[in-house]
Amino acid sequence: MNSSAKELLRAYPLPQLMQTIPAGLFLVDTEMRIVYWNAEAERITGYSAAEVVGQHCSFLNGIPCGKKCGLFHIEQEKPITSVSCSVLHRDGHRIDLSKNIDLLRNAEGVVIGGIEAFVDISRQKKLEESLRQSAAKLRTAVAERTRELELEKFNLRAVLDGMKDPAYICSGDHKICYMNRAMKELFGLMEGACCYEALRGVNAPCQDCPLLQDGHEEPLVQERKMGAEGRTYEIIHSLLPQGDGLPRKLGVCRDITERLESEERLRQANSELDSFVSMVSHDLRSPLTPLIGFSQFLQERYADSLDEAGMECLEEIETASRKMLSLLEDLLALSKVGQLERPEAPISTGLVVHELVNELSDEIRKSNATVTIGRLPAVHLPETLLMDLFRNLIINALRYAGEEPRIEIEGALLDGWRRILVRDHGPGIPPDEHELVFQPFKRGSGSRKNSGTGIGLATVQKIVRLYDGRICIEETPGGGATFVVEFADLV
Repeated sequence: MNSSAKELLRAYPLPQLMQTIPAGLFLVDTEMRIVYWNAEAERITGYSAAEVVGQHCSFLNGIPCGKKCGLFHIEQEKPITSVSCSVLHRDGHRIDLSKNIDLLRNAEGVVIGGIEAFVDISRQKKLEESLRQSAAKLRTAVAERTRELELEKFNLRAVLDGMKDPAYICSGDHKICYMNRAMKELFGLMEGACCYEALRGVNAPCQDCPLLQDGHEEPLVQERKMGAEGRTYEIIHSLLPQGDGLPRKLGVCRDITERLESEERLRQANSELDSFVSMVSHDLRSPLTPLIGFSQFLQERYADSLDEAGMECLEEIETASRKMLSLLEDLLALSKVGQLERPEAPISTGLVVHELVNELSDEIRKSNATVTIGRLPAVHLPETLLMDLFRNLIINALRYAGEEPRIEIEGALLDGWRRILVRDHGPGIPPDEHELVFQPFKRGSGSRKNSGTGIGLATVQKIVRLYDGRICIEETPGGGATFVVEFADLV
């Protein structure tokens, strides 16, 4: 050990505390030879103190310092902190270090050596490199997704601009951020304005706006008068998913002014037609009653005076008159369907059917029929129309259910629908006639031997249609027809 090293150790004694410092630490003399090497330096580099003390520090192959360490450069201010470098580990691999270096002086201020403290930042370097690579990948992904979003936005706006229906997009704060050409032509430029102020002239959003409903995914349909001409528009509001996750709403406006006017004209025409049918049915029914009565009177009073041909003529007159009366009554019933409001509370279908079966008990007994009634769901239908519906279905089943008819009436709740089944075990209805039998005055090919006007099932279909239901015919297993009536579940 040279005199410089001895002086250094005398000037800076190293107690046991130096061995516990959580950083690699070593001292060099003015010739850059190592005179002290602590335990943490041993752990980091793999070199023991016995191997390194007395050696020039350049044996560590430090990069970038090498043999030109800046420790003793006069022009370089000391201490030097947070310097990054790498040294060669004893097993040959490189270690990344962060170090602080400073000069050591004696009592007279003369430089007698230097001190270096270092920590292993290899793991940190790897993490930083991994983070840099991840950040680069993320920037690439963000740039790519941004391009995709811009393309999606461009395509969406191209589609909307090509539409004839006015359309607009609102941001989460209800401000209009886009209007297509048709919307601008209708209202002018309103981008940046709140939709409820610009389109409705109010100072608060609609309570049912999709932007205010958490988890609302179904489109909202509104009917509004808009524009200077006060035309009526059907507006379909729907949430517009975006890649940035911010809420937006798309509003598409369809001018339904002409459609509403046509519907009103159609309602008026139907009302006039129903009134006409009712008036004609009433006026034609009036002379039929005495015609039937006089026919019966002549048959009873003059049976001995008339020959067989005369009696047959009177019977034909009575039969034809009764058929005409039955037809007029059916037409009158058909014209009245749809004039009753839907009840707020559901009507017990079971009570209605039991009451109707009691009313038709004579016809059921004459037909030698068996009627079985199962559990039936209540429905939102006026009781009188519900009675008409089942009367027509049961009478139809009695007419076409064979010599010993079995009629089964049952129901169920199925997928949001209230289903009612009226099943017979007769000859059935050919599939190609399933739609035909619901048309007024149309009867199936198997009805020639049975009486009827061809109005009953048309009445049933009209009742079902007017109250948002549906009806179809299915084949009964083993033979027969099953009429399936379904109404939407409003409960």
